[in-house]
Parts: sequence; structure tokens; C-alpha cells
Amino acid sequence: MSKTDDREAELRELQIGLVNYQTWAMEAGQKALIVMEGRDAAGKDGSIRRITDHMAARNTRMVALPKPSDRERSEWYFQRYVEHLPAAGEFVIFNRSWYNRGGVEPVMGFCTPEQHEEFLRDAPNFERMLVESGIKLIKLWLDIDKDVQEKRLHDRRTDPLKALKVSPLDAEAQKKWEAYSSARDEMLKRTHTDFAPWTIIRADKKKQARPAIIRVILNELAPKKIVDKAGKPDPEIVFTFEAEAIKDGRLSH
Repeated sequence: MSKTDDREAELRELQIGLVNYQTWAMEAGQKALIVMEGRDAAGKDGSIRRITDHMAARNTRMVALPKPSDRERSEWYFQRYVEHLPAAGEFVIFNRSWYNRGGVEPVMGFCTPEQHEEFLRDAPNFERMLVESGIKLIKLWLDIDKDVQEKRLHDRRTDPLKALKVSPLDAEAQKKWEAYSSARDEMLKRTHTDFAPWTIIRADKKKQARPAIIRVILNELAPKKIVDKAGKPDPEIVFTFEAEAIKDGRLSH
């Protein structure tokens, strides 16, 4: 069996694990919320597709909110995210979330320094309320190197099938790489908590990152018999954030 066949077989078994998990979760009334964050071209869209491919459409939602309206900009910052939170038996993935204010907005000047600071102060309190309400919250940061991002952004511009992924902000991703790194570091340090920790995924190699992400989800959410079959995530690809990771090379700069 080739490496490609091995990877496809591995992914299939993990997707079966997700189906089995969701069957249990719907009966148990579990409320699951995945926050999927990362730099532009980190592989969020593809990872979400692999996760949700075979899950129940009525109980699974992917949320990718557009630019806020004038009315939404006047609301409490977290307000427009609240209506998308999971009810019993639901599995929700935010493809970018309230953490826009932890990275894109301050780097691009879409919020004031005061709003950024207020967010970093308030996000842990907001997440504590979610967790205490019974929501199972998983926060994932997909980390990639600068040269990997450059190649993926180039592929977007030159592949007609990826034309819908092209964003006006793509051009700024490389220009403002260091600013994004600084914002990410501050965000991770300020919003990593015992009750809502950040899990880092080394996503330079998509075919390794995607099964690792599914294993993280199953290990956090599923009953033991499903976890045992899925196995633990590869520690070379997955680790829980700690401040030392900013300086020791585990996070891209």
C-alpha cells in the first residue's frame, strides 16, 4: 500500500470515528464548539471539509461570518457570535471567530488599540461563561511558516479553482508577517487559560495536519472507546500552547 493509500485509509478511519462520536453526542446532548484560527492560507477550509464531510448536516454547522454591518459594529463585540453557538446535540465550527479582533483587526487597523486591549481582557471571561454553560470548547491555532504561506497564496492566485479563496487581504499577509506574529503571540499569551486552552497544530503539511486535528477533536470530545481507536495526536504536530513556544522555535516567526 502506498503512502497516499495509507493516508486515505487513516483519514477514513478517523472520519468514521467522527460519525460514531456524533451519533453518541446527539444522544447525549453534548454542545461542541470548535474555534479554527490561523494565518491566511493555513489550511482552515480544507481541514473543516475533512472534519464535516460525513457528519450530520442538521447537527453540524460551519460559521464564517462576513464583514460586520454598521449595526453590528455598534453592538457588544461578542454579540453576533452568540447567536451561532451550539444547542444540545450540535457541533459548530467557527472558521475564524471573535479572534479576528486578536489578529486581523489590530494589524490592519480595523479596530482601535483600546478595542484590541478590551478584547484581550474580555475574551477569557466570555469563554469561561461558554464553558460553564456546558459548551465543550476547543481552540485550534494552525501554524505555518512564511515560505509555506507564500507558496499557498501564489497557488491561490494562479489556480482557477481557487479563485474564490483570493482576498484583498492576501497581499498584506506576507508584508505584515511580523506584525501578525506579534499579534498572535500576544493573543495566545493573554487568552490561553486552563478552562479554554489553545492547541497548536503545525500545519505546513496538510496531509499530516488534518488527521491530527481530527484526533484532537476526538480526544477532547468523544467517549473513551472512540478515543482509544483513534489514538493520540502526534506530538511532533500538536502541542498545547505555552509561552516558551514563542521563543523556542515551535511557533513560526
